[in-house]
Amino acid sequence: MLEDRAAAASPTPWPAAYPEGYAVVDVETTGLARDDRIVSAAVYQLDARGRVEDQWYTLVNPQRDPGPVWIHGLTTEVLADAPLFPEIAGELAKRLDGRVLVAHNAAFDWSMLAREYARARSTAPVRQRLCTIALSKELRLPLPNHKLESLAAHYGVVQQRAHHALDDARVLAEAFRPSLHLAAEAGLRLPLLACQPLTEWSDGPTATRSASIGYQPSYRSGTWRASRKRPACPYPNPGRYKAGEQLIQGMRVAFSGDTSVDRELLEDRAIEAGLHIATSVSRLTSLLVTNDPDSLTSKTTKARSFDTPVIDEAAFMQLLQHVVPARSEARGPSGA
Repeated sequence: MLEDRAAAASPTPWPAAYPEGYAVVDVETTGLARDDRIVSAAVYQLDARGRVEDQWYTLVNPQRDPGPVWIHGLTTEVLADAPLFPEIAGELAKRLDGRVLVAHNAAFDWSMLAREYARARSTAPVRQRLCTIALSKELRLPLPNHKLESLAAHYGVVQQRAHHALDDARVLAEAFRPSLHLAAEAGLRLPLLACQPLTEWSDGPTATRSASIGYQPSYRSGTWRASRKRPACPYPNPGRYKAGEQLIQGMRVAFSGDTSVDRELLEDRAIEAGLHIATSVSRLTSLLVTNDPDSLTSKTTKARSFDTPVIDEAAFMQLLQHVVPARSEARGPSGA
């Protein structure tokens, strides 16, 4: 009630161009690759001013190994009796319809949802998304990094079960509301992006197309554990990334600082896209990904000295969706 009175007493009118409702979404997945699947999903429906209207949560049987159990805690046994995505697609669509999808690193959550709906021969009723990382940057919030836990701590929101979709969605909904009000008071244009649903999907020649409940073996199963030994990149280094262009297979990418997506999963996704993960920054580094470009780490310092391009995690996730294939000639290890 205190929030409602404060909003009513505010001399600043609510921006007419702001959306009429939001769906705060979090999905847990088997990984970050194109063929990875959702294992749980949660939605908090918010009204135009960020007040909670409803909440919803479901497990999803991914029909394959559950991936990073040490992160999301969902084992094969737990997911065995969960519904398949086509069985929950309609209920999820009702909760998304007519609302702006809000997520922490929204490019990831949207891409996972779009692919699941395409597999189900349907489309998600989402036309716009809003990334809370981008909004935090627009508001210039004094965050040490762009993890959800840092945004939550900034607003005094207590997280109870990190990497549990329902609790992550709750935390984000509670943190999004004050950010939304700050943006409204400042007359800030929200960083909304268009969502283009996928209209067709192919899992490839080895995919299981049966609707029966069962697990499709993962090509990754058993290969991404503690040793983290990476295979040599098969593509030559095409040089530095150029702003406004796309990533090219073989580019050397280094990471610095915290990431909102688990670092190991982010690196796996980059490797699967054909990029080379560099453990340090040199004159050969194509790109540095960091959410803290002003920090004085050795990597950011070297990047500045070498004029190595620097982008944040959200932008990198966007670029990962459309990595340009390497030239067919001269495919060999690019070196460490």
